[in-house]
This record gives sequence, structure tokens and C-alpha cells, in this order.
Amino acid sequence: MVAACPFCDIAAGRLGASVVAQTDRVMAFLDLRQAVVGHVLVIPRQHVDTIFEIDPELAGEVMQLGVRVAQALREAFHPAGLNLWQSNGAAGGQEVPHFHLHVQPRRVGDGLLRVYAGHPPAPASPDVLDGLAARIRTFLSP
Repeated sequence: MVAACPFCDIAAGRLGASVVAQTDRVMAFLDLRQAVVGHVLVIPRQHVDTIFEIDPELAGEVMQLGVRVAQALREAFHPAGLNLWQSNGAAGGQEVPHFHLHVQPRRVGDGLLRVYAGHPPAPASPDVLDGLAARIRTFLSP
């Protein structure tokens, strides 16, 4: 656990939270700021700053609980849609430096999370996309 990490404090029971589900290594609780009803955060109990440091197996456990929470939200609130999102670093909009997955029911016109500001960009050419894919593949770990 890391000093002054509110999610570590929640995981350790030092700070209260409205827990939705938990396992030995992962837990889900309601976000304090309910921009839409049912906004849940899923975290590893172990402190991990960002996706760049998380063990793939632990990330899988976070996602598995996220899927279970999403299915429960569908039954509980009947949303028109749902977002899963995960932010890393200040430029990515991460506010708490502890890896977490947002599971957020969505309503048409709720005004949250637009992927593109204004109009979406034009599609890139296949040559540009193939070049980007090749560059990324060179850095993939096995």
C-alpha cells in the first residue's frame, strides 16, 4: 500500500466505500461522484499506479470483475449503453494514481465522455495505419 492513496485506504478498510463486489485481489465500489447513477470503480487491492505497471493477470481479474459489474448494472438500471474506461497519467485524465477501471451506465444525451471533440477525424490511409501497426508490433512483449 502507498501512503496517501485513497484507493489503497479503501482496499485496506481504512476508508469507507459503498462496495459492490470484491475478490481477494480486486474490488468494485461506487464512485463518490455519481455523474450518472451507478458509476462504479474497479481496482486492484494492490497498489499499481497505471496500466504500464500492472501485471497482465491482475489486469485480467480487474476486467473480469468489471464485466460482472457491467452485467449487474444492466439489470439494476437498464441503461441505454455503458462505458468502460481507464485513464493513465495527467495527460490521460487520471485523477487518482492507482489503476482503476470506470464502469459507467450511459443514457442518451447525458453529456458525458465524448470520444471526439466536435467532428471525428477523417479515416487514416491504409499505408499510415499499416505503418503504425508495424511500429507498435516491434514493441509488443510476448
